[in-house]
Amino acid sequence: MSDVVSAQEMFTGTKEVTDAHKFDPEKLAVWMEANVEGYAGPLEVRQFKGGQSNPTYQLVTPNKKYVMRRKPPGKLLPSAHAVDREYRAISALYPLGFPVAKPYGLCEDENVTGTMFYVMDMVEGRILWDGTLPHCEPAERRAIYEAKVKTFAALHNVDWRAAGLEGFGKEGDYVARQIHRWTKQYQLSETQHIEDMNKLIEWLPKNIPAGETTTIVHGDYRLDNMILHPTDPEVIAVLDWELCTLGDPLADFSYHLMNWVMPSSDPGRGALVDIEDLTSHGIPTMEEYVRLYCDHTGRDGLPELNYYFAYNGFRLAGILQGIIGRVRDGTAANANAATMEARVLPLAQFAASFARKAGMEG
Repeated sequence: MSDVVSAQEMFTGTKEVTDAHKFDPEKLAVWMEANVEGYAGPLEVRQFKGGQSNPTYQLVTPNKKYVMRRKPPGKLLPSAHAVDREYRAISALYPLGFPVAKPYGLCEDENVTGTMFYVMDMVEGRILWDGTLPHCEPAERRAIYEAKVKTFAALHNVDWRAAGLEGFGKEGDYVARQIHRWTKQYQLSETQHIEDMNKLIEWLPKNIPAGETTTIVHGDYRLDNMILHPTDPEVIAVLDWELCTLGDPLADFSYHLMNWVMPSSDPGRGALVDIEDLTSHGIPTMEEYVRLYCDHTGRDGLPELNYYFAYNGFRLAGILQGIIGRVRDGTAANANAATMEARVLPLAQFAASFARKAGMEG
């Protein structure tokens, strides 16, 4: 609990812009004047404490607040920090009424802030970091979880072609491509030898479940990547679309389901496995949550769950190893990213345990 509480405190709110992420705010103000409808300065720039992948800034004017997401400066891994993809995703979803911040503009001219960025609306509400929702009553916990799964299903139900996302990603073979991507990223960033990761790299691509479909996938759908209404159990904005693409909705949803099976030793989120009676606590059991998702998406069930948990544990280990590599290379946007190194080995062991349940030997 203390780790998650400290995370709530550590990543909530803004701070002065760090030296590593400073830029000339006057150049940004000129760009805002030309590209953001209704903009009126003067402009004050703050940096959000969270946002360890892409530096995220609060842009304060006398009448309105905006948010800027920016590629970090320095040496970057291939395909990482795709703020242009984030911008395209929210630009497609916003007109449909899906809860995302209103997008205002993308700037690919690196002369403005030093790297590519986009500006969106500042959505006021609650960002919660602990999935156990310790400060809520059971009825509100239940309502928040029902809102989360309904919103997630709504994303997977979007007609991505009609939304203008043709070509946003390849159709089919999503899991295979993700395994390849995170294998490559893991190996580029590797700082320790982990035998279970090597076994997963060998086994996962050979055992992908059949019947994959294609939808918009978020890639990192979790409680602290959404803004809740200030008082109501309603998702008013989903954040952090860096990993969004076209892909397998079951891979996306099963990653979210890891909240129910992640070991309590992992500090990445509140551990639901430590709650003896989820129902009396107000949180749906994993079986209930799967049923809610299936009800909203017209599915009969979620097959091959052990494989998907193995895949997602591997994928998360690869993502974290990439952050560790950026710490090593001096390009991480959050000094706390260095503490993530301790999570990679347990995640690899977690993934391998589910892979063995799904048939992996050794």
